[in-house]
Amino acid sequence: MRPDPLSEAAAQRHELTRARAIQALRELDRAGVPVTFAGVAQAAGISRSWLYTQPDINSQIRRLREKTDGTGSAGAIPAGQRATEASLRARLTTALDRNKQLSDDNARLRRQLAAHSATSGRHGPDQVTIKEAETTGIRLRASRRRHCPRRDAAGHSTG
Repeated sequence: MRPDPLSEAAAQRHELTRARAIQALRELDRAGVPVTFAGVAQAAGISRSWLYTQPDINSQIRRLREKTDGTGSAGAIPAGQRATEASLRARLTTALDRNKQLSDDNARLRRQLAAHSATSGRHGPDQVTIKEAETTGIRLRASRRRHCPRRDAAGHSTG
């Protein structure tokens, strides 16, 4: 016994409509366009009320709307260019590692500077000159040597 031709036509029309709705949904998301029921319905040439009756499409539209920042758009970033949770975690890990490396380098340079100051008879890092820093491998942005007038045995300035 053959199925009813009207039922076959209705089922085929239903599947074509679903395919157009899903295609429109994907294209909107890929393009970074706000995904809304009205937008999907217009892009697919179907009614909004039909979209509400399709549980899987309905939930996908709602999920994509919730991903947005509440303004109805995903920041106009196409789906293929949005960062995944894994990539964000990888970037964070890399940044934290780099921060740790820079902190360690900074501490090492401070120790080198303190050791150099102690062995050269100077009283602190502010009195290290660029030439002295270059000979010990310490990099400074500019000379920080302060002018301190010489004093005689009585503590008077000599010039």
